[in-house]
Amino acid sequence: MTNPSYRQLPIIDLSAVDGGPQARALLHAQLHSAAHDVGFFQLVGHGVSARETDALLSAMRRFFALPEDQRLAIDNVNSPHFRGYTRTGDERTGGRQDWRDQLDIGAERAARVPGPGDPAYWWLEGPNQWPAGLPELRSAALAWIERLSAVAEKLLHELLAAIGAPVDFYDPAFGKRAHPQLKLVRYPGSAGDGAGQGVGAHKDYGFLTLLLQDQVGGLQVQREDGRFHDVPPLDGAFVVNLGELLEVATNGYLLATNHRVVSPPSAVERFSVPFFYNPRLDARVEPLPFPHASTAPGVTDDPANPLFADYGFNELKGKLRAHPPVARRHHAELLSPV
Repeated sequence: MTNPSYRQLPIIDLSAVDGGPQARALLHAQLHSAAHDVGFFQLVGHGVSARETDALLSAMRRFFALPEDQRLAIDNVNSPHFRGYTRTGDERTGGRQDWRDQLDIGAERAARVPGPGDPAYWWLEGPNQWPAGLPELRSAALAWIERLSAVAEKLLHELLAAIGAPVDFYDPAFGKRAHPQLKLVRYPGSAGDGAGQGVGAHKDYGFLTLLLQDQVGGLQVQREDGRFHDVPPLDGAFVVNLGELLEVATNGYLLATNHRVVSPPSAVERFSVPFFYNPRLDARVEPLPFPHASTAPGVTDDPANPLFADYGFNELKGKLRAHPPVARRHHAELLSPV
């Protein structure tokens, strides 16, 4: 990519899918460039209405307005499945506290306890925790997971088509047992010690992330110059980034890019809703056949962050690192002695 602009990410209009062959060809060219050169873009034309968005955001704000004891009644330390509320400072990225609180939600399923010889990642499948007296949150959150799963599936198909790959190659990895995740996140302002880490620099470990952010700002993406650049909020858009599974699948041709959140100023709240489009926990991500494979540079080598072809192991690794209280209480046998 020549002369990249760091003032804004590429903007992709997904409605061009229905605009005829010329419009779709342009969409594919833009998607190809954004996914190969940046690993991030802003998505418009996705079809999610303001009514749907407002229903989720209003229920989310009511949740964070609850008294602390009502939020802590669904503390994620109660859940061996890493579901529920995480108080400010209890999640970690890169070994440091993230200055935010959040509610972790996934597909609503019965608990699955691994049996002898079963992979430990089956602990990640289980029920959510919901606040008493706020039924609209459950309805809005589960509807959001279903709605964005459809948007992400459509986007993934177009992205694969854009690089010349079979569009349905990864469909078997999803299906009815896909493992989508949703976070409702509040950044309450800078930490008392002045630390600015809303969430530390990291890459996501699934296929695609679709982020709804408010107008406060704070998201930063590491660009080609190695620096972290602000992502100005774009009304009605989702910020999309590629996860590590797509980097692994394409041997580094598609990018999973480091990003972080800088805490807003003291006493300023920021709200965001990241949705993670993830495959089945037992999905093994096979290499993607596509015509540019011979030019792929290889997967990023980070000894501190080994990548697994089996999705479930990637997510379990991340959860154990990010939520030490849950890991110590429910999964001490999975923790490294080092």
